[in-house]
Amino acid sequence: MRVGYGTGRDGVSANLDPSWLVGDPPWRSLFDAWLSEAVDSGVVEPNAMVLGTVDADGRPATRTVLCKGVSDAGITFFTGYDSDKGRALAANPYASATFPWISMERQIHVRGSVVKVDPAETVAYWNSRPRGSQLSARTSDQSRPIESREALEAAAAEVAARFDDAVPVPEHWGGYRIEPDVVEFWQGRADRLHNRARAVREGDGWRVERLQP
Repeated sequence: MRVGYGTGRDGVSANLDPSWLVGDPPWRSLFDAWLSEAVDSGVVEPNAMVLGTVDADGRPATRTVLCKGVSDAGITFFTGYDSDKGRALAANPYASATFPWISMERQIHVRGSVVKVDPAETVAYWNSRPRGSQLSARTSDQSRPIESREALEAAAAEVAARFDDAVPVPEHWGGYRIEPDVVEFWQGRADRLHNRARAVREGDGWRVERLQP
C-alpha cells in the first residue's frame, strides 16, 4: 500500500518553497491559492478539514468538519456548543485542523487558539443554510445517544411542524474560529523528501521556515 509522491498529479506543481509565504499574515495568500486549486481540480469537499481537540481529561479526538470561512484572523467552522467538540473546546480552547488534499499531494495544517465568532456572524451563516440543515441543527442534541433512527426522524418532524417559516438560530449552536499560531504547508515529493514550509507566530510577527520531512 505504498504510493509514490512528487508526480505533480492533475497538473499541479510539486514545488513548494518557504519564500512563497509572504504578506501579513504570511500563510493567507498561499492558503487561498491552494484552496482555489483544490476546487478547480475537483477535489470532493475541498473545504473539509480534520479537526483535532483535547477534552478536559486530556484525551484527543478528531473528526471531519467543513471550513466555512477563511480570513486573516483565521479559520471558521460551525457546530453545536454542547457537542463533544464544543465541550472539549470549552475545556481546552485550542485546536488543530488539517486539509488533506491527498489527490493533489498537498496538505495544510493549522494550529491555534479557538474563540467563538460574533453572534452576528453566526446569524449570517445560519441564514445562508438550507431549511433542512437548520431544522436538523435544532433537532439534534448533538453527540448525545438516542434510542433509534425512528426517534430521531420523529423529533425532526416535530421541529419541522413547529417552525412554519423562519427557523431561528438555536442558543446552543454557533461558530468558532481557529486563530492560527502555526500554519504548515506540505507537498509530497519523490522518495519521501517532501517539502514542508511553516509560518509560526512570534509576538506581533511571524517566522517562516522550511522543515525537514
